[in-house]
Amino acid sequence: MKFMHIVALALVVALFAVSFWASPLLPDKMASHWNIEGDADGHMAKGIGTYLMPIISLVLLAMFIILPIIDPLRKNYKKFQKEYDGMIVVLIGFFLYIHLLSIGFNLGYSFNMTGLLAPAFAVLLYYLGIVISKAKRNWFVGIRTPWTLSSERVWKKTHKITGKLFKLAGFVALIGIAYPSHGLMLAVGVLIAASVFSIVYSYLEFRKEKRR
Repeated sequence: MKFMHIVALALVVALFAVSFWASPLLPDKMASHWNIEGDADGHMAKGIGTYLMPIISLVLLAMFIILPIIDPLRKNYKKFQKEYDGMIVVLIGFFLYIHLLSIGFNLGYSFNMTGLLAPAFAVLLYYLGIVISKAKRNWFVGIRTPWTLSSERVWKKTHKITGKLFKLAGFVALIGIAYPSHGLMLAVGVLIAASVFSIVYSYLEFRKEKRR
């Protein structure tokens, strides 16, 4: 097993350990969802709320290890393996951070969930921008439109510019530290704009290539 996979597995173990430790101390009904203002507006049973995030993280880890094996373009993963493995660690680390916030909130600690989520969200988005800009053609990671998957040139151009937009969304998310609701809303807005842009841009670049 690769070193980064071991690190990711250690983070998953930490998720389960936190849940096991906190379970006897948590209320029967746990806050599980927060609105944009950081107020809890959804609840679930303790048994589910305590272990849902660790289980999701374990499933995702297994999935990310398997994807490069089953991808028909598996050889291309070697060209951005460092970034791909880093993405696994960053994503599961993000889940661990959210889990710790959730456990702390349900243990009675008072804080604005959205405000504390902002820096982690910023790191995640920025790193995804790095991964997108480095990703080579594959079926699972990146901007997978019919046009990027059909052309190496369109893939490269689309991912280069979309990676910058994801990094920008990461910086915008930092506004959420001081202005929780505004920062996350703006970051989500940039993400939606980046997604729409990547589809349109890849199509236009593909048409341009065909005309040539």
